Amino acid sequence: MPLSTLCQRCGLCCDGNLFSSLPLRRSEVAPLERLALPVVERSDGTPALEQRCAALEGRCCTVYAERPEACRSYRCLLLMALSEGEVSLEEALAVVDEAHARIQAMDALLPPGDARAPSAVLQRARRAGLPENGGPLPPRAQESWEQAELWLNRHFRGRHRRGQ
Repeated sequence: MPLSTLCQRCGLCCDGNLFSSLPLRRSEVAPLERLALPVVERSDGTPALEQRCAALEGRCCTVYAERPEACRSYRCLLLMALSEGEVSLEEALAVVDEAHARIQAMDALLPPGDARAPSAVLQRARRAGLPENGGPLPPRAQESWEQAELWLNRHFRGRHRRGQ
């Protein structure tokens, strides 16, 4: 099926580049902890899974059958466009490939991440640009980061920029 093909090629909703955390229902905490997925508490007291999701292997979910409701119900703009026939699978896959290429280009402009605490490239860029971390980013890295964020907003996030 084209929709699952797109999701399996993408993984951006789980790898931390689109969102930094996933809101959970309180009833989902214990089952996720039994799956050895680390649940954190947001500043407002609600439980969440930090992204990059620990269940993501490559670009595929290893706990797909037990995934939280927010995962089950999430549909990015690109998936919606594909399901409504606005774009072909080939076009959608090209958008995913471009998104990953932009993220890789950004990665090449950043200092290496901490291997003990891996995080998404765009999360690292956000943190690196903060004044307390020596920010702002150098002009080339700043431009690359802004372009990657715009691409993700246009094709994946749209007006729903949750968890940033």
